Amino acid sequence: MAFKSGFINIIGNPNVGKSTLMNAIMGEKLSIVTAKAQTTRHRIMGILNGEDYQAVFSDTPGILKPVYRLQEDMMGAVRSAIGDADVILYVTDTVEKADKNGEYVRKLSELLCPVVVVINKIDLSDQARVEELMALWREHLPKATVIPASAKEHFGLENILSTVVGLLPEAPAWYDRDTFTDRNLRFFASEIIREKILLNYREEIPYSCQVEIESFREGEDRYEINAVIYVMRDTQKGIVIGKGGSALKKVGTQARIDMEDFFQKKVFLQLLVKVDPDWRENRRELRKFGYED
Repeated sequence: MAFKSGFINIIGNPNVGKSTLMNAIMGEKLSIVTAKAQTTRHRIMGILNGEDYQAVFSDTPGILKPVYRLQEDMMGAVRSAIGDADVILYVTDTVEKADKNGEYVRKLSELLCPVVVVINKIDLSDQARVEELMALWREHLPKATVIPASAKEHFGLENILSTVVGLLPEAPAWYDRDTFTDRNLRFFASEIIREKILLNYREEIPYSCQVEIESFREGEDRYEINAVIYVMRDTQKGIVIGKGGSALKKVGTQARIDMEDFFQKKVFLQLLVKVDPDWRENRRELRKFGYED
């Protein structure tokens, strides 16, 4: 049997379950997951190796209309994912309307590469509604394959994987077979901290925060990590720290526990909070944090 290899890029609107789907397919939590929009800011690759295939999945930020430069960079990641895919995995769910961000749906209809539409969260709906949505998406994208699924309940994952692998071109593997992702441990440490910020703070705080790993040292029995949480205003700094440092301590404890589970090693984590009022708009700062045009 010929070997297949290629790039399967996951796009869709916020909160439809793109990250949950990739994590479920990969069998590992590579992308942070919360109920808040804009949880995913970067394009993150997960490399799945089978006996006769290598499937390189990319999770991407949710589609939105940019308001500031950071969001423009996030949408740049989506555009590049559409442009360099061997297969597009467009994730929707059982509640959003098919014409939401219709511009992107039109783009999908014009692509030369195969498109697979995943209707996620079918566990929250009924069979009649799912069948109605499948017919609707076949009408919008007649060349696409439409698959109902529940990433949370791990339903439909084998069908998705076998479908996208079948659509990949015959090609040698792009990465060594022991490579699991294109991101390093520093990146996952920063994302774990950012997930805890998203989960513990409300309103504008999570969207005004950026995490930078200042140092990441591997000792004999533990990782020693120093991280900075950047906020945009002094008032935000006070909220993130909390009374007597209680809020920051809670974030640090939750992040450390998750890091130890992910890294399979003890972690010493130190967090600081600094004010950088222009980080979301400053091109140099955004590049420092790993965002691209």
